[in-house]
Amino acid sequence: MQLLETYEDVAGFYSSDVCFAEAEKYIPDVAKRRGLNSALVRSILQDVAGIIQPVDKSLYESHDKLARERIQRRDPRDWPVVAVALMPGLPVWTEDQDFFGSGIPTWTTDRVELYLRGSA
Repeated sequence: MQLLETYEDVAGFYSSDVCFAEAEKYIPDVAKRRGLNSALVRSILQDVAGIIQPVDKSLYESHDKLARERIQRRDPRDWPVVAVALMPGLPVWTEDQDFFGSGIPTWTTDRVELYLRGSA
């Protein structure tokens, strides 16, 4: 959250609309497994959603075919993330190795600040 807050005025952060819905769906399970309060986790997700702009499917669905082709061998369910990245040619900030090799630039959390500093 700190990186998002630090760079929210100099970089745009975007995510497919389905990512927020999926995160919300898994909060109870993830919170329970990690011994966290579900209400607190939900509150943090809302804070994150105030910085990361959800992208409606109607805006990225035209990239559906290419996005699916790029991610199909790893995790086809991730195609919306790839499609959003294809729209303006943005990198993906992820720890998910399924995106590596998809032709989309990726940054892991331990390196993303290098990219964000370049945006400032």
